[in-house]
Amino acid sequence: MNKKEAKKEINKLREELNLHNYKYYVENNPLISDCEYDQLLKQLESLESKFPELVTPDSPTQRVGGEPLDGFKTVEHKLVMLSLDNTYNYDELREFDERVNKNVGNVEYVVEPKIDGAGVAILYENGIFVRGATRGDGIRGDDITTNLKTIYSIPLKLRGNILRNVEVRGEVYFPISKFKKFNKEQEKKGEVVFANPRNAAAGSLRQLDPRIVALRPLDIFVYFISFSDKEFETHKQAIDALKESGFRVNPLIKKVKNIEGAIKYCKNLEKRRETLDYEIDGAVIKVNSLAKQKELGETIKHPRWAISYKFAAKQATTRLNNIDIQVGRTGTLTPVAVLEPVYISGATISGATLHNFDELKRKDIRIGDVVLVERSGDVIPQVVKSIKEKRKGKLKKKGIPKKCPVCRSKIVHKEGEVAVRCPNKSCPARLKWRLKYFASRDAMDIDHLGEQTIDKLIQAQLVESIADLYYLEKKDFLKLEGFKEKSAQNLLDSIEKSKHQSLSRLIYGLGIRHVGKYAAQLLASHYSSLDDLAQATPEELNEIFGLGDKTAEAIITFFSTPEHSDLIEKLKTIGLQTRQKQATTLPFKGKKFVFTGGLDSLSRPDASELVKQQGGLVVSSVNKDVSYVIVGNNPGSKYDKAKKLGLNIIDEREFKKLIKFKEK
Repeated sequence: MNKKEAKKEINKLREELNLHNYKYYVENNPLISDCEYDQLLKQLESLESKFPELVTPDSPTQRVGGEPLDGFKTVEHKLVMLSLDNTYNYDELREFDERVNKNVGNVEYVVEPKIDGAGVAILYENGIFVRGATRGDGIRGDDITTNLKTIYSIPLKLRGNILRNVEVRGEVYFPISKFKKFNKEQEKKGEVVFANPRNAAAGSLRQLDPRIVALRPLDIFVYFISFSDKEFETHKQAIDALKESGFRVNPLIKKVKNIEGAIKYCKNLEKRRETLDYEIDGAVIKVNSLAKQKELGETIKHPRWAISYKFAAKQATTRLNNIDIQVGRTGTLTPVAVLEPVYISGATISGATLHNFDELKRKDIRIGDVVLVERSGDVIPQVVKSIKEKRKGKLKKKGIPKKCPVCRSKIVHKEGEVAVRCPNKSCPARLKWRLKYFASRDAMDIDHLGEQTIDKLIQAQLVESIADLYYLEKKDFLKLEGFKEKSAQNLLDSIEKSKHQSLSRLIYGLGIRHVGKYAAQLLASHYSSLDDLAQATPEELNEIFGLGDKTAEAIITFFSTPEHSDLIEKLKTIGLQTRQKQATTLPFKGKKFVFTGGLDSLSRPDASELVKQQGGLVVSSVNKDVSYVIVGNNPGSKYDKAKKLGLNIIDEREFKKLIKFKEK
């Protein structure tokens, strides 16, 4: 057989094998036996070995890679993978519907089972599978292409010509029946068993050797098109296009006329939950019209056109062995149940919240009780009640402690309040959390100040607040175990350097509830100093697009506390950057910048800081509101999207000129 004949036969075998893969793994309707399939695959492997130049990435023989990887590369998603806002009752779904109707009028919805697995993004170019990635932080994830290729229900080549250049989203899962069988085989071999199907799916995708992944019967449901050169009018049309293109789409996805139809179908799905061969922990309700989805937009974290309804919690009984007391960053004492480990809804539970001491007393829960435990929303374990019928003898009650279990300070319990607090501002439990957060990379970025060093500083009574870090001397560190001249000086230099961090980093580092990195940038672009922010009114804060009511309320509460007012004054005295470096001139106030590709003479964090110092915002995704896209070496997909949108694209040289950067 010559090369031309071989190519024709190879193409014929690939098309035939792709058809049988689709029929078997997607439609569950095999046309031939496993033996016949194996014979076809062997024929293809034989021809490709004789003509290796004819091997292509989409060949059925290329599903399982060769050597293990050294590690995963990080890649950016075409579109940010946002998380969904959760609801736990039908009234909350109706409130979601009211918000949607208020903004875009009446809508149809699509209801989908919420698969409890591992989210992935899969990219196709000209109909060929080129890349797959984990969700990661939503902006970028790990490149797990070789692992995803081992899942036969993921097509290596799309069927037909409906979708060509497209990124799709899906949920990889471990079928329950196959999970049970897999764990039994692991036990027989004396190897580690997985705790639940979800962990099994996520853990398998993190394997560096695709040959190991290929031995695990993973599957996938694809549910969303995040990017495509083909336009659709509705989400349902997009779902149908996915199905026609060869993807495995959940057969229980259903379009409904209104929210009451969605609620009715959620009830139906919850009843069917235990009959399915995959775990679902709820349902996802999406606005069907893509135009209305776009009009509704999204918040920093969640789309406004979709919401998750979480099913009723699953429960189990177990013994409560003890009740520990945890101290939170605000000093609130919370009773926590120490349980005999019990398996609930895909996870082994050994601890659960008891909420507060009032609840503990009301439910009459005692150490040694058999208790009913549930995972609220299938995530947060909590003790529902004690099973008094199984109580034997006189069991010990856990009352409100008179002293903080960590610092032994006398606790405060005001009449009429549920919260029981440790009033000690320097309580190690509170202080440790604040110091660690303040020193983190995204905040003040204090190198060498890790958890162990913080513990040593607290134990030596060298710090009682964030401000105390800046009064430390070399001799203080030399008293601590493990510190020498050089390590002590390195830490002192890092603390001194942090004084010059930007206002947005300082705001973030203060640990104000609901204020993340992006919100801190927004606040720094609207207020020239911490003093100005401290004087902000709720009305002013609510006018800042992207903050939200809860964030505004948390900011007001934070700055109205005397403890925090004193801290701000100390930080000003120490010399921290509590004002914008260029408070009088902010040429890029409110303007959004996106970086893509590597810069030659500036690191990405340094370039971002330069933007923030002049009032600009550094965002991760490209849209029509972006003012500048700075393109470096080997730019990613953001560059292509920016060109399509006609945005202002500049290189590093133009960026440095724009911000008036002066070389040192």
